Amino acid sequence: MDRRTFLKAGAGAVALSGLAAPAYSQGANARTLRFVPQANLANFDPIWGTQYVVRNAAVLVWDTLYGFDSNLQPQRQMVESEEVSGDGLTWSFRLRPGLKFHDGSAVTSKDVVASITRWMARDSMGLMVKALMQEFVAVDDRNFRLVLSKPYPKLLVALGKNSTPMAFIMPERLAKTDPFQQVSEYIGSGPMRFVRNEWVPGAKAVFERFADYQPRQEASNWLAGGKRMLVDRVEWIIMPDPATASAALQNGEVDWWENPITDLIPQLRRNRNVRADIADPLGNIGAFRMNYLTPPFNNVKARQAVMAALSQEDYMAALVGGDQQMWKPLPSFFTPGTPLYTEEGGEILKGPRNLDLAKRLLAESGYAGTPVPCIVAQDQPITKAMGDVTADLLKRIGFNVDFVATDWGTVGQRRAMKNPLGQGGWSMFHTWHAGADAINPAVYIAIRANGERAWFGWPDVPSVETEVTNWFEAKNLDEEKAAIRRLNKAAMENVVYAPTGFFLQYQAWRANVTGVGKGPIPFFWGVGKS
Repeated sequence: MDRRTFLKAGAGAVALSGLAAPAYSQGANARTLRFVPQANLANFDPIWGTQYVVRNAAVLVWDTLYGFDSNLQPQRQMVESEEVSGDGLTWSFRLRPGLKFHDGSAVTSKDVVASITRWMARDSMGLMVKALMQEFVAVDDRNFRLVLSKPYPKLLVALGKNSTPMAFIMPERLAKTDPFQQVSEYIGSGPMRFVRNEWVPGAKAVFERFADYQPRQEASNWLAGGKRMLVDRVEWIIMPDPATASAALQNGEVDWWENPITDLIPQLRRNRNVRADIADPLGNIGAFRMNYLTPPFNNVKARQAVMAALSQEDYMAALVGGDQQMWKPLPSFFTPGTPLYTEEGGEILKGPRNLDLAKRLLAESGYAGTPVPCIVAQDQPITKAMGDVTADLLKRIGFNVDFVATDWGTVGQRRAMKNPLGQGGWSMFHTWHAGADAINPAVYIAIRANGERAWFGWPDVPSVETEVTNWFEAKNLDEEKAAIRRLNKAAMENVVYAPTGFFLQYQAWRANVTGVGKGPIPFFWGVGKS
């Protein structure tokens, strides 16, 4: 019996037998929403790391100055107003009145300055702003000012984007924590407060409605507008096993499942008490991320060997099965159907796979058979599926694979390490990028190739960074497209990372849950239970 047959049979048997996992919230009233997230919430500092599961929890607890709407445009959130000088150098901001942190203290400009300063040290756009910053000061409790040496027209995009790390606002005392160390408290001013004493990593995380939260008057739209909570309590129930999560949803033990695997959707849809739909039409880009700092992937020919042999069809079949509508080949780094999409330079991912070429490139790289640590999270269905394909692929090319089966929280910690191999270092890991985060270089941390300041793997490709600069300085869409074509070609040739394909995902929820929307984040505001 293969994995897919086992999952279907197992989930069905559990659902029909009534012998599912223990009811985590039996008897909970309609004011509690029980949610199965994509992975365990192993850590909870949204600036220190970039895992989506942390970001998705953080938007409940922390707020931002601006927030992206469904048109990927920044709208005012904590900010009441802003002004920019005619030369584009001086930005003056004013906070909304009455903003409070969960500990009862008022949100002030000093909190903002400290929080944005910490964020700048970890975010690619933040680093760009920091390089231009002449002055960043709190004028008084509600007003703060940023002075630049050169105009930065995309400043509000940087402050409002939903890609990680987001510019969350914390109390000053927490925001002064070294950005490369995790904060010790989780206090924000968002619509929900984190219930620290009920947090059991690997099992449960709990959020309760913050009574003093003052939502904006506008209707909610992604991270913009009024974040009005219709429930008093949100419980995240960690269920890494898809069969268990499927049974719990069908039995009513949980209300909403973030990412059910495609194989189980037909069964879920046969249950009249369950609804399922595509979670985000912009989809996701699978990623095979290699470490530029350690052998063998510090050599471009070893990276190109992977690209020559990599079959996106194999990866996508492992992720979504035989449903051809759920995926497409992606000889690009950018989201299909968006204005900047291009396949320039993507020929290496097209056509029949060439193992002979891959083996020749690997030999030319000087690879001598040293173990290649592949860090693969087993509690995350996306990474587990891709990791199984990768282990076989690398062995067929001629790599000595050291397959490290671990959990997603450990991947998040280990991938940040720059240690040599044999001392905690790593060669590759799998992840994915939401389509909304891969539309342009402003929000796309994974495409940056500025060495030590780049995302995990630390690619160093000056030709890519040149085109990032050209895109930022483009005067019109045609110039933007030309820069992105050149960028995509340079990123393919140097293998900033290896795209494993474009895919869609489902979400599923109980029929009595209302307000579930679509987008790159599970937006809990406006979601209720009848």
